[in-house]
Amino acid sequence: MKLNRTFALSSLVLAMGFSAQAQETSTKNTVENNNETMEEILIVGVRQDRVSQGATGLTMELNETPQSISVIGAEQLQNFAANSINDAMKMATGITVEQGETNRTRYTSRGFDIKSTQVDGVGLPNNWGLVTGAMESYGYEKIEVIRGANGQLTGVGNAAGTINYVRKRPTNENEGEVSISVGTYGLKRLQADYSFLLTDSGSWAARVVGAAEGSDSYLDGLENDRTYFSAVVDGQLTGNSTLSFGASHQDANTDGTMWGGLPLSYADGTQAEWDVGTSTTQEWTKWDTLNTTAFIEYTYVFDNNWEIKTTYNYQDSEDQSKLLYLYDASGMFDSETNLGLASLPGRYDTEFSADLFDITAKGEYSLFGQEHELMLGGSISQSTSYSFTNSYNAATTEAYGLAPAFPYALDAIAEPIWGEQTKYADIDVTLKRFFGSTKLNLTSDLFVIAGFNAIDYERTGFSQGVDIDNDESEVSPYLATTYAINDDVNLYVSYSDIYQPQEQYDYDGNFLDPSKGVNYEVGVKTQWLDDRLLATFAVFSAKQDNIATYAGLNASGFTYYKGADQDSQGFELELTGHITDNLNAVFAYTYLDINDDAGDSSHEWEPENVVNFSLDYTLPQLPEFQFGLAGKWQSKTANLASNVKQDSYLLMNAFARWDASEDLSIQANIDNITDEKHITSLANVGFYGSPISGKVSLTYRF
Repeated sequence: MKLNRTFALSSLVLAMGFSAQAQETSTKNTVENNNETMEEILIVGVRQDRVSQGATGLTMELNETPQSISVIGAEQLQNFAANSINDAMKMATGITVEQGETNRTRYTSRGFDIKSTQVDGVGLPNNWGLVTGAMESYGYEKIEVIRGANGQLTGVGNAAGTINYVRKRPTNENEGEVSISVGTYGLKRLQADYSFLLTDSGSWAARVVGAAEGSDSYLDGLENDRTYFSAVVDGQLTGNSTLSFGASHQDANTDGTMWGGLPLSYADGTQAEWDVGTSTTQEWTKWDTLNTTAFIEYTYVFDNNWEIKTTYNYQDSEDQSKLLYLYDASGMFDSETNLGLASLPGRYDTEFSADLFDITAKGEYSLFGQEHELMLGGSISQSTSYSFTNSYNAATTEAYGLAPAFPYALDAIAEPIWGEQTKYADIDVTLKRFFGSTKLNLTSDLFVIAGFNAIDYERTGFSQGVDIDNDESEVSPYLATTYAINDDVNLYVSYSDIYQPQEQYDYDGNFLDPSKGVNYEVGVKTQWLDDRLLATFAVFSAKQDNIATYAGLNASGFTYYKGADQDSQGFELELTGHITDNLNAVFAYTYLDINDDAGDSSHEWEPENVVNFSLDYTLPQLPEFQFGLAGKWQSKTANLASNVKQDSYLLMNAFARWDASEDLSIQANIDNITDEKHITSLANVGFYGSPISGKVSLTYRF
């Protein structure tokens, strides 16, 4: 029997995780066995296995990286049916998902909004740090959360952290899956993922991913649907070079959306209590979004193993909304009649596009008898955003003025007669970066990372009738060291400058000056149970000046902010890995304390204590059965300005899966199994989170 010579060994090499870089290997070997002969095999080059370098841009294992990192992997996403980024981030250590309204979300870490976003390790523009709509997670292999200041990679950053989304790339064989799900509130979902080789040698492959989902909601009047598609092609151009390119597109629509949260504070100071499904929406409200991305990535590996990688990323998004905002304008919200609230309509469209070019060079060099690693790079990103609004006649618009007694019917307030559309903001942002870092191996047990990030930030245009012309430059250093006490225990310490341009306006409509500061972290990482379990303990501290803080409405009725100094400190403990061959676990505890410049406690909406956990177990006697439990407990929180408080609470989700055959599995998920009533955000007072809900999924793999 003769095997396909190139395909046979290239598939084997890929399966073993080897990476053929810039080398041609010729192997000639003849094996006689029952008249079977394997003939000459030639390897010309294969696609490389790619390793995430999200924390420093350098190649390091998680246990030696001098920063706190958590990974939400594909298995965890599948087990707990985390089909949106919001669902995924709720499982991340030290992360709070702030949903102040149904279609906009903030992720916070260590008390502050995460505004630094990466895809495959490349920093992308993220403006306010807002996520608009429910973003699909099925197109990602895993999500890495890097906590703490990380300006070295993203060019800008505060003490919160960075989220790195790792795209699904083609695998090394033809394989795929199709899954259908049904659940409470009319949930219906179809998803498919297929990876296939484009050449017999396996040097080129492609992967396509698609998902479609629609549902009603526990919230009155809310309906959501979204479709998602992505495709990636990955190939070996020569023995030294690889090329990847791909694109994704999401179309999401929401009817019955909420703009702002529930009125939860009466004028007399008492806190209001509503049914879980209560909403401020009306039948005519909507918020529809389109998101398109594309990328090209070229990598060349020299014979001395130095690597140059250049990437181009493109982003484009549009959204259209018709909204109704409900608020207590004059402090007249009466606890007996539920009258006194005012309503404000708004119709807004936005367009955003961005182009980012990034080039890095990385390799090893010898100095003082040791091998060291160096990374240098540069990038330029240009983004443009347009914002439009439609006017209305306030005198004749029912939606402008006093609202009916709350809660009201879904057709209680008529839609305004909208006027012509006008542009109220046109902003161009250019960010140029030059960055570098080196890993100096002082001994076999001690290494130091020294890095820098130099940026030039330009912002021009106009917004809310005010001209914008910002030009800022900054050089930020980064310094860290890791010391291996033994093979299983690493100590580390890191320092990073903080520099964050801000999108918030002052009273006069001008952008606030950037926030600046310093961030420190000291920790220990240990490996247990033959390296199957990783434990991390970290102590962190940050001082940030001029953080944007909500200050009210200016004379024109626009929201304005003022700068405030904030000091934050705390510690984190995380254990993740396999406790036994059948039990996989994540346990994390975060303590956080934030004070203002007067030394008083601030950010009371951020929980002081948070516990995350995730367990999945495979029955040894029945390995086709797997089940698990994940949850998050947080201590009490408050929004003193809104006079709203929330006691500590625990949310838990569960799953069970039966592999009926090698190809077919059935899975059931139950979320909020204790039916805990809770508010989705107190940073910007939100609404009640989902009560107990469930879904059943059928998956076929081929």
